Amino acid sequence: MTALLELKNLKTHFMKKKANIPAVDGVDLTIQKGETVALVGESGSGKSITSLSIMRLIPSPPGKIVDGQILFNGQDLVTLTDDQMCKIRGNDISMIFQEPMTSLNPVLTIGEQIIEVLMYHQKLNKSQARTKAVEMLELVGFSRAKALVDEYPHRLSGGMRQRVMIAIAMSCNPKLLIADEPTTALDVTIQAQILDLMKDLSKKYDTSILLITHDLGVVSEVADKVVVMYCGQVVEEAMVEDLFDEPLHPYTIGLMGSIPSLDDDLDRLQSIEGNVPPPEHFPQGCRFAPRCPHAFDKCRSALPALMDVEGGSRKVRCFLHGEKEATS
Repeated sequence: MTALLELKNLKTHFMKKKANIPAVDGVDLTIQKGETVALVGESGSGKSITSLSIMRLIPSPPGKIVDGQILFNGQDLVTLTDDQMCKIRGNDISMIFQEPMTSLNPVLTIGEQIIEVLMYHQKLNKSQARTKAVEMLELVGFSRAKALVDEYPHRLSGGMRQRVMIAIAMSCNPKLLIADEPTTALDVTIQAQILDLMKDLSKKYDTSILLITHDLGVVSEVADKVVVMYCGQVVEEAMVEDLFDEPLHPYTIGLMGSIPSLDDDLDRLQSIEGNVPPPEHFPQGCRFAPRCPHAFDKCRSALPALMDVEGGSRKVRCFLHGEKEATS
């Protein structure tokens, strides 16, 4: 497989009262062509900032990509001008944002918002773009697409608006689709429909997907590979079956343990003690150490590297596994 996107030591910092806050701190990530990668972790782990960094949508000031590379088809997006990035954003890389009502323009019809994208990136005239807009709405499951192009966003339900966002994102046949919590505000049946739709479109167009979520049920449904983030760093990376069969990092084990199971006693749900610290208060040493039941002295003083384990088939940032690999 060929790498479509590679993040190498990506660091995105924010300036706050002369303090340098590392929201994303040395992230490495690879997405192959046609692959679906899930980026998981609690709120505050740096998932959305990673995706906005890829799109070059970090508000500057106060945010800035201070180090690392974002290689898309071998081209470093960090070095591109704003005009060059505009030609890629929405065309080669598209994004579905968390809340469609804040992403859709309330004063433009659904059709106008899709037509605008097609005319800018695909150089279609207005009539051709309108025809393509209807086709895209039909593709995402709207039976009355011809009428819908003249509707305004507030007339649609949450699930319908999310389908419109997917239609806009997929209208230029992007090579990479970034979906930031695409099913958060939707009920369970609509969630399933949206996930099935994303899987179908990915297969049809051979589109790679970066799915950002904290819902591990969604991950098991659609992902090929899982990358777990905590405190701005990748702490584990594995194929989805391996991760669910045997999570290695104590944080991933905690996330898995927090999933309610119908087979277990449901009197009390498990949780990970404590909270994700804000970036300005990341602890010294391993960032998960204050919440980790297995932490020892070295964890509190030294930061573990992200290391290959199991012959390089997976990665984990944990001294426990580093010592196991050394003695095996």
